[in-house]
Amino acid sequence: MAFAYSTNAFVKYSLKDAINKISEIGFGGVEIMCDIPHLYPLNVKNEDLDDLQQTVDNTGIKITNLNCFTLFAVGDTYLPSWIESDPARRDVRVNHTLQCIEIAASLGCRNISIPPGGPLDDMSEKEAIILFHKELEKVIPFAEEMNVKLLIEPEPELLIEKSKQIKSFVKNVASDIVGINFDIGHFYCVGEPPDEVLDDLIEWVGHMHLEDIARNREHKHLIPGEGAINFRAMFSKIRSIGYEGDICLELYPYIDNPEEAGIKSMKHLSPIFRETEYEIYAK
Repeated sequence: MAFAYSTNAFVKYSLKDAINKISEIGFGGVEIMCDIPHLYPLNVKNEDLDDLQQTVDNTGIKITNLNCFTLFAVGDTYLPSWIESDPARRDVRVNHTLQCIEIAASLGCRNISIPPGGPLDDMSEKEAIILFHKELEKVIPFAEEMNVKLLIEPEPELLIEKSKQIKSFVKNVASDIVGINFDIGHFYCVGEPPDEVLDDLIEWVGHMHLEDIARNREHKHLIPGEGAINFRAMFSKIRSIGYEGDICLELYPYIDNPEEAGIKSMKHLSPIFRETEYEIYAK
């Protein structure tokens, strides 16, 4: 179990510098953003992956996840999505995911996280769910072949945002390669206590995101300790339920001070790890 920090807070740094800084702060893991300016597949050459592997080896850090959510290289935070009406736009999302699976396999990373459909726009939820299943089927066989899990991350105001929705969706996928990237703050945003939701979803959870959220539940990632989430209750639940996967701090709003945000987060969470007797690898 590694406590990681996502490079999406370090977009003003090269990927190599981001990994080195994350390691220096004391994190035992790193989640890598598969988008510009870090590991966007269409910009990656074999020698880039070799250099990345060398950096990882030198720091002793673990790659816990490839974050394949955003597509700023050709779109934005949510688009192109799995459920757009234009097939060519959906193909961009499918191809990006296939490329990310291949990179994950080459790096020995066991999972990637993907968006939960996308914005509904004028499409009905039923139509969108059918389309999401259809497009996901285009990448599942390759993920199975590469043994890389596809972890869907519920997100406020997208197709799948609540626990009942994601549970229903993954149960209807005829493959164990599809699971959940459990974002603690996202469930809090939609009014679901994350420690309670985890009970119902744990069998599908392959990776976790962590950030704080204000009491008003606005979807804005905050440094742990600056919001309203009860992390003691959360980590007590994580420990008691037997989750043994990795957990990643995700603080992309802090691009101007990612190191300071990481240090403050570690300072706030470390005593909670000790108090809840949750053993997680951090340097």
